[in-house]
Amino acid sequence: MNASSPATPITRRGFLSSTGATLGAVAASGLVADRLAFAQASDTLKIALVGCGGRGSGAANQALSVPGTKLIAMADAFKDRLDGALNNLKQAKGPQVDVPPDRQFVGLDGFKQAIALADVVILATPPGFRPFHFEEAVRQGKHVFMEKPVATDGPGVRRVLAAAEEAKKKNLKVGVGLQRHHQPGYLETLKRLHDGAIGDITSLRVYWNDGGVWVNPRKPGQSEMEFQLRNWYYFNWLCGDHIVEQHIHNLDVGCWIKNAYPVRAFGMGGRQVRTAKEYGEIFDHHAVEYEFADGSRMYSQCRHIRGCWSSVSEHCVGTKGDADVSGHVIRVKGSDAWRFRGQRGVDPYQQEHDDLFAAIRSNTPYNEAFNGAKSSLVAIMGRMSTYSGVPIDWDAALNSSISLAPDSIAWDAKPKSQPDAEGFYAIAVPGKTKTV
Repeated sequence: MNASSPATPITRRGFLSSTGATLGAVAASGLVADRLAFAQASDTLKIALVGCGGRGSGAANQALSVPGTKLIAMADAFKDRLDGALNNLKQAKGPQVDVPPDRQFVGLDGFKQAIALADVVILATPPGFRPFHFEEAVRQGKHVFMEKPVATDGPGVRRVLAAAEEAKKKNLKVGVGLQRHHQPGYLETLKRLHDGAIGDITSLRVYWNDGGVWVNPRKPGQSEMEFQLRNWYYFNWLCGDHIVEQHIHNLDVGCWIKNAYPVRAFGMGGRQVRTAKEYGEIFDHHAVEYEFADGSRMYSQCRHIRGCWSSVSEHCVGTKGDADVSGHVIRVKGSDAWRFRGQRGVDPYQQEHDDLFAAIRSNTPYNEAFNGAKSSLVAIMGRMSTYSGVPIDWDAALNSSISLAPDSIAWDAKPKSQPDAEGFYAIAVPGKTKTV
């Protein structure tokens, strides 16, 4: 399977103008009707799950909570992952799960067969697979829910952008797992900020500081490809580093607040505590200052070190006041603070699926892939800056020719990052590492 991607240069101005500065649904004009793109309310929508880990299983469970849905195909690189997810989903959803052995696809190419059988595809593999999985789903004319981030490098973002344009032409509905866009507290807070509650936004602070995630120890006889797939969080071609895989949520909210994307990133970071070989090649901390075209700044931190200050939150300051955005609190000088007191019982992870399937049923324009690609690029350009130690412009990040993925995706393919004789991987060195 070829993992190459288009190399046509795209400017930030052209990129943003082609998709619009505001986040949300695309305009209805110019959409091409597609016979496969619309389902009557009485139709059962057939779902295929590609990527059967915990995140994929959760997404499938939520999709099956929407009336009139059935899971009919599954694909994963590993049989144990597929079997575990299938058993759990059968227990949770019973007859809505109809995936006999001939619709269970194990391996690195099985996604194509699974996609072919479905109306709606859930893409929840490690993020490095997302660009060509999304591309294939759109090629086959399927609606898509895909987890974030949607790429781990500039070539992958360009590939997602091209597929998003094709999905728009085919009138396909696309959801992306940036669930804060479906959470009432965020929606009301952002509406008030966009209506000028604190004036012009002059600065933002966004955080994902926490203790880190799981490790799957290397097993005797395990190939390098299998080891990296089992430990995808620690290899950039699969994960993008935790600034991309996790911190994208907070960076996305910052861009949503600004209704814009940064033009430049100034970053520093390193690997100070989580230095053992099992942590692959990623940093354990990043700090990035993002510059927007109007001169305002977004200050970003993310960290994977236990025993430190933890925060997963977003905040902003304006000319009239400030906001704890994640806490849904707005403070204006001389006035009592506003606090969101609306509907708090909404599960945004469920709501994002409800909204996608409602758009499919009603044939309403719905395409979150553009924002998913742009927010992924914001995180990627931050990593590029922390790894290199130099400022990275939007256009340079988007048009980077450096692809992190192997030249082919196969069990015998050789990942570009390889361990040394002692099992350690090369780590980026600011001031020396080139990222564009």
